[in-house]
Amino acid sequence: MDLQIIAVILLSAALHPFREFWIKGNSGPESLVLAVVIVFTVLAAIHATALGLDLSSAVSVWPLVVVSAVSVVTFYWFLLRTFAHGDLSVYYPITRSSPLFVVIAGSLFLGHSYSVLLLLGVALVLVGAFFLQYEPGARLLSQPTTLLMAVMTMSVQGVTILADAEAMNTVEPAAFLFAAYLIITPGVALVFAVTRPSSRSLGSHLFGGWRHQPLRFLAAGTSCYLSYYLLLVAFQLGAGVAAASAVRQVSIPISVIMGGMLFGEARMMGRLGWSFVLAIGVAVIILSH
Repeated sequence: MDLQIIAVILLSAALHPFREFWIKGNSGPESLVLAVVIVFTVLAAIHATALGLDLSSAVSVWPLVVVSAVSVVTFYWFLLRTFAHGDLSVYYPITRSSPLFVVIAGSLFLGHSYSVLLLLGVALVLVGAFFLQYEPGARLLSQPTTLLMAVMTMSVQGVTILADAEAMNTVEPAAFLFAAYLIITPGVALVFAVTRPSSRSLGSHLFGGWRHQPLRFLAAGTSCYLSYYLLLVAFQLGAGVAAASAVRQVSIPISVIMGGMLFGEARMMGRLGWSFVLAIGVAVIILSH
């Protein structure tokens, strides 16, 4: 794998945990998600305009735009359902296992082939990522519905990655993101409005968090945009979908270190050990190219 591509993916991974840092303890996840997708749309428009891109260029890949948009809206719905009832430490590793879906779907439906060394690297990354967040003694099968929601979250995220990677062969990342998020933003708002609890007003449910933590919401959206934009740039530079999404799992040990240093979270030594397993997996993936 080219050093430039590795650097872009690692920078994307380093930025990803900041979304979780900014939203930690937030009591309005729906308003946060809506804020993130609104910021995505605005930043993509500004970015594409600054680069002199034709915002309508994504029309040439409109089926991929639609697939990406629908899968992102679905992803957020499943994600919030997962963590409304399940522990973060138990189900987060599953929701972040999209490289597994990418490899399986790519092999079965897209005709992709992978070397044994690459598959070994992906396996090490997934094992390391899982045990980094998994809480010993947690009963994974005690909540089968939540487990299903976590698997669906992982799967639709994999669909998004595959569609977006394919689109990068034709269109620039910022223009593609702008087109997709023109659909995603109203889609997320509509889904959250329809599924809101009867005890909460529509305005509070969708926009309540902005009044209390506007800078946090803006920072969450901005870091999320930059992280995903860089991943699309890596695809445009020629990164393989499975390899890039696996290397991006480096964000998990970064989040563990942040959690230990900033929030005093426990099990640091054990988690750093699994981080080493993940790092070996990333090295194997890089060596396989």
